[in-house]
This record gives sequence, structure tokens and C-alpha cells, in this order.
Amino acid sequence: MKILVLNGPNLNLLGIREEDIYGNETLQDLEHKLKEIADEVNAEISFYQSNAEHDLINAIHDAYKADVELIIFNPAAYTHTSVALRDALLGVRIPFYEVHISDIKTREDFRQKSYFSDIAIKVFSGHGTNGYLLALKEALKIS
Repeated sequence: MKILVLNGPNLNLLGIREEDIYGNETLQDLEHKLKEIADEVNAEISFYQSNAEHDLINAIHDAYKADVELIIFNPAAYTHTSVALRDALLGVRIPFYEVHISDIKTREDFRQKSYFSDIAIKVFSGHGTNGYLLALKEALKIS
């Protein structure tokens, strides 16, 4: 299986930003854990993070061209604003899991609306960075 883990704005600051909400694990730490899980079952996994909406759209388009079979996506702040990212995902028809480190349903009002939840396979929200691991394990059908 070919998987892309896609992260939106400010997730490059994991480990230093709002540790009470996002924890102290870095994005590199998380990617290392995900790679170990994927390697156990010979799945191909790649990672991409950007603070720019157009770069994330291009990454989704490129995933289609590269025959990526599944995306694990944390759109971060774009969760609540980006019709363009939603359209990109609908356009390429690659199944995806939506992941949020915090529980967006218990955050500020403006953070409670997601443009992705209704088209995702499943949403992992409020599990900390373990949400990524849960999504990957479900995708790979391992426990």
C-alpha cells in the first residue's frame, strides 16, 4: 500500500507550540513512529507538510499521479476554511482519513466546522498524535 501523510499549517511547530494542546512530540518524532509501523508490513509511506494551501493542493494532485492509495490528512487551520483543499481531494478520489490532534468539537466555535469530515473515511480527533497511528493501523488493518 502507498500512503501519504499530509500535514497543514503550523504542524511543523509540533513540540514547541501550545504544548498543553498539542503535546511535546515533534513532527519528525511522529513521522518516525509512522514509518516504523508502515515498514513492519512493507507499506510505502511518505510525508509532506506545508503552511501554504496551494502546496498542499499540489501535493494532493501529485499523490494522484504517484498512485498513492490513501492519504492521512491533518488540514490544521485549513480544516475550517478550505473549499479548495476539499475540491482537490474530491477531484483525485483518493480515500483519506482526517486527523486532528485536539478535539475540534470542544474547541472554539470557529474550529468546530470541518470541510472534510463528511468526505473522509473516518475522523480521528482528540487522540493527540496517536490519532495518526490509529488511522495508519486501521488503513493497514493491523492492531
